[in-house]
Amino acid sequence: MKLLVVADVYPPEVSSAANLMHELARGFVARGHEVTVITSYPRHYLSEEAKRKAFPEFTHEGGVAVIRAKVLPHHKVNFFIRGISQLILPYIFFRKVTQYVTDIDAVVVYSPPLPLGLLGGMIKRAFGAKFLLNIQDIFPQNAIDLGILKFKPAIWFFEWIEGRVYAAADLITFHSEGGKRFLMEKKGVPPEKIVMFPNWVDLEAYRTHARATSFRKEWELEDKFIFLFAGIFGPAQGLRFLVDVAAAVKDLKDVHFLFVGDGMEKEAIVQDVRARGLANVVIKPFIPQQEYASLAAECNVGLVCLSPQNKTSFVPGKLLGYMASGKPVLAFLNKESDGFHVIEEAQCGYATVAGDVARAAALVRKLYTEKNTLAVMGERGFRYATAHLSLDASVKRLEILLSK
Repeated sequence: MKLLVVADVYPPEVSSAANLMHELARGFVARGHEVTVITSYPRHYLSEEAKRKAFPEFTHEGGVAVIRAKVLPHHKVNFFIRGISQLILPYIFFRKVTQYVTDIDAVVVYSPPLPLGLLGGMIKRAFGAKFLLNIQDIFPQNAIDLGILKFKPAIWFFEWIEGRVYAAADLITFHSEGGKRFLMEKKGVPPEKIVMFPNWVDLEAYRTHARATSFRKEWELEDKFIFLFAGIFGPAQGLRFLVDVAAAVKDLKDVHFLFVGDGMEKEAIVQDVRARGLANVVIKPFIPQQEYASLAAECNVGLVCLSPQNKTSFVPGKLLGYMASGKPVLAFLNKESDGFHVIEEAQCGYATVAGDVARAAALVRKLYTEKNTLAVMGERGFRYATAHLSLDASVKRLEILLSK
C-alpha cells in the first residue's frame, strides 16, 4: 500500500505522539509499504542538539518520505492563536502533500489536533484513499474539562468540526474501551465505525540502547533513587502535583524527582521548585528521542501524571515506554483513565487518583522501601508489553483494518 501518515509532531520533536507515529511509519516500511509522513516543521519540543539544526522540507529517513511544512505557531502560544493556527494547518498540509505525492491508498491521521482530521477527508476525496482516524485525546471535550475552552460559540464550532471529521472517517481507533464507549454514547459514532486499538511500542528500541556517558553521572545523580517524568509539561499533565509530592517526601534524602522535557507549564514549575527550595527535584531539557531508552533504563521508577480535571479515559503514552524498558510505574491519574486497568492487569506498579498528596507520598515511600521487588514489577510490565503492545502485531492488525 501507499500510505500517508499525518501527524502534527514527528522526530526530531520529542513527545509520545512523535515517537508513536515514527514507530508506526517505520513499522509499515518494514512490512513492505510505501510510506509518506506529513508533519509540521520542528520548532518546539526539541533537544538542545536539534535546536541548532535546519531540516529540509522533503527528505527520506529510514525508508520513510518525510514532508515538513512550515506553519503558524500552535504550541506554547495563547489558545486563540493556537486555534487559528490549527484551523489553517490542514490546508497547508494538503498543499504540500499534493506537491510531493501522486498516489495514496490509505491515510492515517493522528488527532489531536482535531482539525487535521479535515485533511483526512480532503485526502480521501482527492485520492480515493481510505481514511483512518487515530484519536488519542478527545477534543474539544478534553479542553472543556481542563477549563481551557469556555467560550460557547468556540465549543459549538469545534464540535461541528468534530462531527464532520467523524463522519468523513472510514474507521476510527481509540486506545481504550472507555474512550470507545464515550465516542459512541456521547458523540454518536456508529459502533461498526470505531475500534478499540491499544497504542504500540517498539520493544527493540529498548533492547538496543547505548550511551557513552550515563545521565546519572552527567546530572550528578549517582546513587540516587530516581522517579522519572519525561515528556510535555502542559495543563493535561498537572505536574505541579508532582512538586507537591516531592515536597512531602523531601526527608528521603536519596529520593529525587527527575523532570525531563518542556511545555507551557515548565516555567511555573521551575519557579515553584525554586520558591520551595526543593533540592530533590531536578529539571532538565528534552534529550534526543534516540537517547530516551537509555534515560529510562537509568531510572528506578517511571512516573505518569494526569490532571484530575481530565474526564476522558485515555491511557498516557509514556506508560508504554516505562513498560518496554522494564521499569515499575507509579501513576497519578484522573479517575476516568483506563491506565488503572492496564497497570492492574500488568501488575507493573501502583496507580491512584491524582490530587491526594498524602496517598501519593505514601506510594513513593512504599516503592522506596520495596527496592527488592522493583525488578519483578518491571519484568511484569515488559512481559505485558511484549504480549499485547508490540509494534509488529499492531502494524499487522492495522493492515487488516485498512484493507477491508
